[in-house]
Amino acid sequence: MARTKEFDPDAALQSALELFWRRGYEATSVADLVEHLGIGRASLYATFGTKHELYLKALDRYSEATHPRLLTELSQPGPALPAVRALVRRFAAEAGAAEHRLTGCFLTNTAAELAPHDPRAARRVESDWDRLETLLHAALVRAREQGELPADRDPRALARMLLVLMQGIRIVGKASEDPARVRDAAEQALSLLDPGA
Repeated sequence: MARTKEFDPDAALQSALELFWRRGYEATSVADLVEHLGIGRASLYATFGTKHELYLKALDRYSEATHPRLLTELSQPGPALPAVRALVRRFAAEAGAAEHRLTGCFLTNTAAELAPHDPRAARRVESDWDRLETLLHAALVRAREQGELPADRDPRALARMLLVLMQGIRIVGKASEDPARVRDAAEQALSLLDPGA
C-alpha cells in the first residue's frame, strides 16, 4: 500500500516560490528548501523533481497568478488608454516601494539571473513577456480604433516600448532608493501616448 504524502504539495510549491523569489535560484540550496518547506529531501525530489524543476514550477505558478489580473485590467470595456496608463503607473509605484525592493519581480529576477544561460527559464520569460506585450498591443489597438491614440501611432511598437520600460522599471526599482527615478521614467514614456507627442 502506497504511503500518502504528509504535506500539501500546493502549499509547498507556494512556499518554494516565496523562498526562490526572496533569495534567487543560486542562493537557495536544496537544504534551504527542505528546511523552509518542512519536508524531507526524498519527498521534495519525489514530488517536484530537481531544484531546477521546482524553480520552473514556481515560476509557472507566478505567471499563472499574474496574467488573469493583467487581462482584467487591460480588457475592460470603455476607454483603453487609462488602463494602460494605470498599469504602467502601478508597475512604477510597486517598483519604488520599499517592500518591493527586497524581492522585485520574480519573473524579472529570473530574466536577469537565469535566462542568459538557462534555455528553459529563458523560454518561460519570453512566453510571459509575449503575453504581456500581446495584452498591451490589444489595448493600444483598441485605443487607436476608439480615437484615443492618433492613427499614425504603431500599437505594436508602443506595446514593445512599454514592455521594455516596465521590465526596466522593475530592475531599477529594485536597486535604487529613489522612487522618483522610476516614476519620472514612467511618466515620460506615457507622454508618448499623448495626441500631441
